[in-house]
Amino acid sequence: MADSTETTAASTSAPPPEPKRSWGDEVDDEEVEESKPGAELNVDGLAIDENKKINKFLDEPEDSNIKAVTLGDTPYTSASTFEDLNLSPELLKGLYVDMKFQKPSKIQAISLPMILTPPYKNLIAQAHNGSGKTTCFVLGMLSRVDPNLKAPQALCICPTRELAIQNLEVLQKMGKHTGITSECAVPMDSTNYIPINKRPPVTAQIVIGTPGTIKRWMSAKKLSVSCMKILVFDEADHMLAEDGFKDDSLRMMKDIERSNAQCQVLLFSATFNDTVKNFVARVVKDYNQLFVKKEELSLDSVKQYKVKCPDELSKVRVIKDRIFELGENLGQTIIFVRTRHSASTLHKSLVELGYDVTTIQGALKQEDRDKIVKEFKDGLTQVLISTDVLARGFDQQQVNLVINYDLPVKHNTTEPDCEVYLHRIGRAGRFGRKGAVFNLLMDDKDYMLMEKIERHFGSQISEVPSWNSVDDFKAALKAAGLL
Repeated sequence: MADSTETTAASTSAPPPEPKRSWGDEVDDEEVEESKPGAELNVDGLAIDENKKINKFLDEPEDSNIKAVTLGDTPYTSASTFEDLNLSPELLKGLYVDMKFQKPSKIQAISLPMILTPPYKNLIAQAHNGSGKTTCFVLGMLSRVDPNLKAPQALCICPTRELAIQNLEVLQKMGKHTGITSECAVPMDSTNYIPINKRPPVTAQIVIGTPGTIKRWMSAKKLSVSCMKILVFDEADHMLAEDGFKDDSLRMMKDIERSNAQCQVLLFSATFNDTVKNFVARVVKDYNQLFVKKEELSLDSVKQYKVKCPDELSKVRVIKDRIFELGENLGQTIIFVRTRHSASTLHKSLVELGYDVTTIQGALKQEDRDKIVKEFKDGLTQVLISTDVLARGFDQQQVNLVINYDLPVKHNTTEPDCEVYLHRIGRAGRFGRKGAVFNLLMDDKDYMLMEKIERHFGSQISEVPSWNSVDDFKAALKAAGLL
């Protein structure tokens, strides 16, 4: 199942038919330069100036009702500071100086002691987008690795190439002073392709990648799992869902379990539906768990709106004349569409109106996808049109506006995909920043989808009274704390 999707996503010719799955892993392999050891440390006097916020919208997220269920007699104490976790001076320097963190977020304060306290029980963790889940498992991997053992000891599997690369960047920044080596197991671009049989065995201590590439490395005996201490599934609900990477994920989990029964398994995501929860409970043994109440998953820091548009041209006009004009100084914008065709059509419409926008979708060549993401992350482009390839995990601090040009729908149904909706709106409001989401609704079908999303999360989404009123959109952005 994974191989067919991978081949489709890597095609460089005309766009192929829509694949069955939402998330893509492509066929080849790619290396990222290993992180280098840092210089001698002087951690005395490391401190954060409370007055130097990264940006004016950065605030601690509202408290959430996080339910922790622990197994066995191991006592866990919530960490109010990173020092409470007995981290190495090298890791503390990475957290305070390079990551510019001040203290653990709520999910970090509760989950990190569970990850780092012997006997290292498995963990299933669900929390808000932007609440700091990535730091939990990255810090967990860096803490468990023995720097003197030059063999793979931690493995993180992600559903998309972009998320794997992003997680590796976070790991290399956080672990900059540790000397721990890392490698990215994602498809190579065509110019740097190395056949699997010519690759040297992996010696990097932490490997982060996509399931197709990792599975091939393991099958070819290039990625040893005999020293594996920690296995992480990022966006675990999709990795273990029937229409995701369930078969590959299970096979890799069992292969690692056979080599090392003590390997700790961490499952992280913003959403876990009941089917996946029940399945995970059967395949993961001896685990602790963290869950946020479903109705609290819709981010409080992000103000959501629905906008009734009479036709498709009106949708484009709302984006151009209202959202772009009023929000031009508010940071970056991501526009989500349902299909590659919608992405191309909207891109053409906005370019013809004189806007500099970029578009990313699964049919692009890997090097083009990487270039587009890098330009957006570097702030060279302000508007990104995307299919759901970036709905999960994509972290860009300057995104304050998200536009749902099309609402997400489950494959081959007329039902809304509430989990994807939640992941989409989570692209704004990272780490408690202020943000606004505009859902553009055109017909009865859109309104039906929106009503089902509202019912699912038990919340009522405000409506902008008129799609054509400057004052109404000003009021909406002001209520979101952006004007």
